[in-house]
Amino acid sequence: MIMKKIIAIVGPTGIGKSNLAVRISQKINAEVISADSRQVYRYMDIGTAKPSQEERDGVPHHIIDIINPNESFSLAEYQQQCQSIIEDIYSRNKVALLVGGSGQYVWAVIEGWRIPKVIPDIEYRQMLENKAAEMGKEELYRELLLTDPEAAARIDESNVRRVIRALEIAKTAKDKKIRQKDKQPIYDALIIGLTTSREELYRRIDERVDSMINKGLVSETRWLISNGYNSDLPSMSGIGYKQMVMCLKGELSLDSAIQQIKYETHRYVRSQYNWFKLKDDRIKWFDVQQDVEPDIIRDIKDFLLQQ
Repeated sequence: MIMKKIIAIVGPTGIGKSNLAVRISQKINAEVISADSRQVYRYMDIGTAKPSQEERDGVPHHIIDIINPNESFSLAEYQQQCQSIIEDIYSRNKVALLVGGSGQYVWAVIEGWRIPKVIPDIEYRQMLENKAAEMGKEELYRELLLTDPEAAARIDESNVRRVIRALEIAKTAKDKKIRQKDKQPIYDALIIGLTTSREELYRRIDERVDSMINKGLVSETRWLISNGYNSDLPSMSGIGYKQMVMCLKGELSLDSAIQQIKYETHRYVRSQYNWFKLKDDRIKWFDVQQDVEPDIIRDIKDFLLQQ
C-alpha cells in the first residue's frame, strides 16, 4: 500500500516554524495543521503566538481556535482530528503540513501511537499524594521532569493535583506502550527540523516575549479573567498567562513577570529538544541563521516527487 505523504516542520518555540510554514505552503499548495497544544484555545492569541489573521486568510490553518479555555482536549482527540484533516487535504490534491513544537502531538500522528483512555488510578494517586506529603511537592515535580519533560514545562510545580495527573498519564502510556514504535507508520513523512545556537534562540525568545507584552498580553489576560476563565484552569497555567495572572493579582511586578516568562520559556525549549533530538536521523535539521528556505523547499519538492 502506498502511504500518504505529509510534511512536518518541528523545532523549539520561537524558532520561526509558523512563518516559514506559511511561505512554504504558498509555494507547494499546502495547508497547515497546527501541532501546538496551546493554540487550540480560543481567545488566547497573543500568549500562544498564533499565526496572524492575515497569514491564516492566505493559507488554510487547522486545529486552531477549536475549544474554549475552560474545555479539555486530549491527545487522542488531537490525533483523530489530525488524521481526518490529513485525509481531507489529501482528497483535494493538496499537501498536509504539520507544524508545531508539541512533541506528543507530532509523534502521535507520525508514529501512529495507540492511545489508551487514561482512567483515574486511585491507588497510584494515593501513593503520589503520600510521597508529596512526606518528601515535598518538589520531589514529585522532579519525577515528572524526568518522566515527561514537555508536560512538566506546562505545569506549575506547586500545582500538586496537575503534577499527579501528568504522572498518572505518563505511567499509563509507559505501561500500555502507546507509542508502538514497532508499528508501521501510516504516513510517509518528511520531517524538517529548525534549530540554531542556544544563545540565538534565547535572544529570539526574549524578543518575542517583549513583543507579546507590547501587543497586549496583559490586557488579553485581564479579558480572559473578566470573562470567567479562572487562573486555576490548565489553559491559564501555561507559560505567559500564569505570570500575567500573578502580575494582575499584585503578586509580581510587570518586569518580574516578563523575566519569569523568558526564563520558563528557555526551560521549555530545553525540554522540547528531548522530543526532537538533534541526533534523530528521521529529522533533517536546518540552522535558521543560514539562508535555509531554498534548500528546504527543494527537499520538499524532491520528496513529493518520489514514488
